[in-house]
Amino acid sequence: MTSDALPAKPAALVWRPKTRSASALSATGTLAWRAMLKIKHVPFQLFDVTITPIMFTLLFTYMFGGALAGSPRTYIQYLLPGILVQTIVFITVYTGVGLNTDIQKGLYDRFRSLPIWQPAPILGALAGDLFRYSVAAMIIMVLGTVLGFRPGGGLVGVLLAFALVLVFAFALSWIWIIFGMKVKTPESVMTTSFVFLMPLTFASNIFVGLETMPPWLRAIVSHNPVTHLANASRGLMHGQSVTSDVLWVLFASAVIVAVAAPVALRMYHKER
Repeated sequence: MTSDALPAKPAALVWRPKTRSASALSATGTLAWRAMLKIKHVPFQLFDVTITPIMFTLLFTYMFGGALAGSPRTYIQYLLPGILVQTIVFITVYTGVGLNTDIQKGLYDRFRSLPIWQPAPILGALAGDLFRYSVAAMIIMVLGTVLGFRPGGGLVGVLLAFALVLVFAFALSWIWIIFGMKVKTPESVMTTSFVFLMPLTFASNIFVGLETMPPWLRAIVSHNPVTHLANASRGLMHGQSVTSDVLWVLFASAVIVAVAAPVALRMYHKER
């Protein structure tokens, strides 16, 4: 009997090389790139990364600089580190907004069916946020330099301050991930977040020093984590000793991650 006469093997018995799943690092990197590309498709993100920091910096520098510090150039030395903190803290909410959008559009289920490391969509979104934070920080620093900001700590101080803000932003993002999986729409994530972010940023020393506040308000503001973050960023940029504030921010960030990250990941897997 010739080979041509041999019966064909059933398709189920034909050997095919096994497809390798993407590694955890590869999957996270791919989804981080996706998170960065989403900026050009979501106008609100682009607005908050570019226009908002410019608007706040110019508005507060020239409206309050003369009254609070004698001149805008003097006030920008105090204000700019705080504006950096405020801007990045505000845009952390887009981690939760993006996750909620993926859930509503069904992309969440698509990611679930792929042979990838399952936490990759969350960690990829968090990694992609670094790009948005970097763009916002660069815009603020360039504008501040034009307005006369001169960091006494030099480039190293600025980079250390930015790194500390990133640590806190990473921790805070886990809270918005929980919100993103609990509420029904991306708009609800935004609305809910501002209930917390407005007092967190404005009831701090971002714009004015604690010594200008009445005692009862000073006691509240002094325990605000954003106050410690603004103090630490300001001190690092100007080459001052702010060890206690830096340690406070690192401790608060560790506590937030220790509490929120397991809850967020548990909720993420329950959704599966």
